[in-house]
Amino acid sequence: MEKASSRSDLSDTDRADEPVEIVEPTSKQLEANAPPANSEPPAGTAAGPATPGPPPDGGLQAWLQVLGSAAILVNTWGLINSFGVFQAFYETDLLKDRAPSDISWIGSLQASLLFFAGVVSGGLYDAGYFRALLVVGLSMIVFGMFMTSLCYTYWQFLLAQGICVGVGMGLVFLPSAAILSQYFDRHRALVLGLSSAGSPIAGIVVPVIFSRLEPKIGFGWTTRVIAFILLAFSAIPIAFMRTRLPPSGRGMQIFDPTAFRDIPYMTFTMAGFFSFLTLYVPFFYIAVFATTYNVTTPDFAPYLVTLLNTGSVFGRIIPNALADRWGALNVLVFCMIGSTAIAFGWLGVKNLAGSIVFTLLYGALSGGVVSLTPTVIVALSPDMSRVGVRMGMGFVVTGTSLLIGTPIAGAIVKGYTDANWKGTIAYGAAGLFVATVLYATARFLVFKRQGGLKF
Repeated sequence: MEKASSRSDLSDTDRADEPVEIVEPTSKQLEANAPPANSEPPAGTAAGPATPGPPPDGGLQAWLQVLGSAAILVNTWGLINSFGVFQAFYETDLLKDRAPSDISWIGSLQASLLFFAGVVSGGLYDAGYFRALLVVGLSMIVFGMFMTSLCYTYWQFLLAQGICVGVGMGLVFLPSAAILSQYFDRHRALVLGLSSAGSPIAGIVVPVIFSRLEPKIGFGWTTRVIAFILLAFSAIPIAFMRTRLPPSGRGMQIFDPTAFRDIPYMTFTMAGFFSFLTLYVPFFYIAVFATTYNVTTPDFAPYLVTLLNTGSVFGRIIPNALADRWGALNVLVFCMIGSTAIAFGWLGVKNLAGSIVFTLLYGALSGGVVSLTPTVIVALSPDMSRVGVRMGMGFVVTGTSLLIGTPIAGAIVKGYTDANWKGTIAYGAAGLFVATVLYATARFLVFKRQGGLKF
């Protein structure tokens, strides 16, 4: 290809002077005839390097992206899944003068900004700024956690742990999921599940670290230890993650106007609103629930958050493996039905055995919901160049629900009476039920549009 294009750059006179023998130009002649660096390519010639082929579905470079994405999930959803241990500690120590709903704003703001910032990071990802997003976002997460270790007042925690860490999460989470679609096609759902397993693994480890170290070295140094761990994980994606496809060429886009006419996509987005409105209520409040009902001792209560994340490890991998065979949206609907049933079952939990069963099952099924959501958005996108902006649009809606969802639960549970707890649990289960209906509706609309049982 390179030699052919070199000959085409020779003038008609040159070719006429050499009717028989074609003389290859030297490298100096090529440099002399090369167009200026900023000039447009001639009409009818290729602009820039050839478009890469289809996703390789394997190889060292592809699997390094999965490793880097898993490390990013440790630093993002891993921290969010662990907030329950911070919620319980703040309520009994540093922020005991604040209402539970006030404290939950820290975690919900963190989680919502992970999605809100997606509208910016999605457009920047499509425009080719993947590496810059990684460096800035991961730096903000680590810096925010170090600053959290120095906080004493509510507004300081809100600024450091809520806003700074949350914005950093939003800059890296969406690109970490979107880049995998450049390297994998047939097993895309599986690798998204494998990468998202970094989230519950962090959710298992962080509560254990916190509960074991805080009584010995205090809140400040315990949080710094967690920040150093996040710093070590940040080095992995910065070292190995690279995009395979060129930028979309359209520049940064905040939204895709065609999405508003895509009824299955819009229905799926609304389902995501109700799903994430209440999906994380158990993650935030299970430790407080356990101590309120004397299910376990305050020392063991944080380990229920660990059990939630233990179940989520299986929920991130197994449903995604099944999704490649049965369809991501099909498996997502199944996970939502199971999550809703288990959420209603929380009403009957009053002892340690029931709490353990609840946390493991709910962690597994809710983990499938979280990990399959990006896969479905990729499948609903008309082409890979709009994956980032479509994810960003959906994440804005999801971020809104995450922002208000757990504080609403905190306002309901205030006072920790039996009636208040039942109201909080019913609120969480009802939100999941509405989401299940909408997810099933989106699946029906996809079937009407393109047919087929697998999607």
